[in-house]
Amino acid sequence: MLFIKKLFNRCKPPDSCCGKVEPIVGKGLRKIAIVGSPNVGKSVMFNCLTGTYTTVSNYPGTTVEVSRGKSKIGAEEFEVIDTPGMYSLLPITEEEKVARSILLKEKPDIVIHLLDAKNLERMLPITLQFIEAKLPVILVLNIIDEAEEIGMNINLHNLEKDLKIPVVATVSTTGRGIDILKGRIEGYVRGKI
Repeated sequence: MLFIKKLFNRCKPPDSCCGKVEPIVGKGLRKIAIVGSPNVGKSVMFNCLTGTYTTVSNYPGTTVEVSRGKSKIGAEEFEVIDTPGMYSLLPITEEEKVARSILLKEKPDIVIHLLDAKNLERMLPITLQFIEAKLPVILVLNIIDEAEEIGMNINLHNLEKDLKIPVVATVSTTGRGIDILKGRIEGYVRGKI
């Protein structure tokens, strides 16, 4: 069936998988929002894309913290937003309301939906919600090494064809697949994907 390292480790130092960025988030940059349920590696992916330079602030009117950083991918700089964990576009918690607000009000140019590859079937429904909401989604199957270790074989090409969105496999704690993801981001903003 098609839908069949621990996250507590940090990404390697910025030079190894991420590149260097400046600590101040610039205005007028294209935005990348990293979304997904809790404990799928969003913060580690954020660090891989931005280095560790971040601006952390409470979302207006809430106590929910949102991290923002800057990343140079190809020739372009992006603002990267690490959103709070969410399970659905129909929010129940304050965190989900903030994540939804970022997606719908800030209108990021790219939404990276990060999920745990071992739990693809359980986490894919929110991907479908993002697609139905016409958000510019790139699906990232993180922790793919652990899925492979338990014998899962996920056909990325078929999944991409069925969903009609870019699909990338990564291990954010080691940097595996980060260059491919950056290439897909470049292609997406240029309209090639």
